[in-house]
Amino acid sequence: MSQALTLARPYARAAFAIARETSALPTWSNALAFAARMAADPQVAGLLGNPRLTRVDTVTLLAPDAASETFAEFLALLFDNRRLALLPEIAGLFDELRFEAERTVKARVTSAVVLPTAELDTIKAALKRRFGREVEVETAVDAALIGGAIIDAGDVVIDGSLKGKLARLQAALSH
Repeated sequence: MSQALTLARPYARAAFAIARETSALPTWSNALAFAARMAADPQVAGLLGNPRLTRVDTVTLLAPDAASETFAEFLALLFDNRRLALLPEIAGLFDELRFEAERTVKARVTSAVVLPTAELDTIKAALKRRFGREVEVETAVDAALIGGAIIDAGDVVIDGSLKGKLARLQAALSH
């Protein structure tokens, strides 16, 4: 995994520099996410290793319909250097660079039930105060949490779920 990140880092930085120069960070982020999902798909991954698949076919397969010519050239470069398998890592590193540049924190809120908008806004405001940055919230539902929520914002994980509280109580009682 660390070798993949090491190999992906220069490509992510190059993509970020191009996207920043053209003021297209969100567009490139979406295009890279699409290409990464495609490259990670087992059927597509099998195709990417096929020597009969041409450079043009590969770019057409991996690029979203509205992708810029520059993005297509970036994919062609990855094809030429046999680095298409690194697309998921490149997309992740690109997003890290983008969020750092935009002074944004990406948080994932996993709750036992779908949270009302007002509650999400409260969580978002609290995270904004804590990090001093804008917060982009992604939600997920996991009924196994019983109640409450887990907030994962980069290096910070806040477990306010009932499942987590019960586990901590069990650990405290067993010691």
